[in-house]
Amino acid sequence: MLILASTSISRKNLLKNSDINFIQLSSSFDESLVIEKNIKNLALKLSFAKAEVIKNKIKEINLNKNLKLTSIEIIGCDSVFEFNGKALGKPKDKEDAYQRWLEMSSNYGFLHTGHTLLFCELINDCTSLILKKEVKKTISSKIFFSKLQTKEISKYVDSLEPLNCAGGFALEGKGGKFIDRIDGCFSNVMGLSLPWIRKELLKEGIMV
Repeated sequence: MLILASTSISRKNLLKNSDINFIQLSSSFDESLVIEKNIKNLALKLSFAKAEVIKNKIKEINLNKNLKLTSIEIIGCDSVFEFNGKALGKPKDKEDAYQRWLEMSSNYGFLHTGHTLLFCELINDCTSLILKKEVKKTISSKIFFSKLQTKEISKYVDSLEPLNCAGGFALEGKGGKFIDRIDGCFSNVMGLSLPWIRKELLKEGIMV
């Protein structure tokens, strides 16, 4: 059974629409605890921390014992947007989002998503586990933004979507029409690289 260590709706929809069986659990991890200057490494460390939280609290998770599970896979992901060499999280407010989009118009940035996949064996009637394998990778996608009119930016900011998204935009939402093209993995920009997770699961004989 695959466990998604995230409450992200985008990641949930990616797995669901790809017909990958999983359950979704919140890691409730305080991201401010991770300090890392390298943006790619930051994304990777955050993804590992989220997966590790779920692994360590497996006793508290009420897994269905009737399923007779012998193993679980835990996927932790975290996305960090890089623009002009700086890591940008969610905008602080509408003014911050507006100014950011003024700069991103006709420009480009990188969406780095850290992926950590833990392969674990369940023991003691599903109350504890043994880590068998750990796979980690940061996948980066280059995003080219359209040239926007100021009134388009204002309308988008007023929708409040940018305030809830890393980098200040959502490819799968209203912000998708402002992206000219993507170099790299498309689903990675929405928070999880489907080709990567498929490949890693297949290596362990897990069909998706």
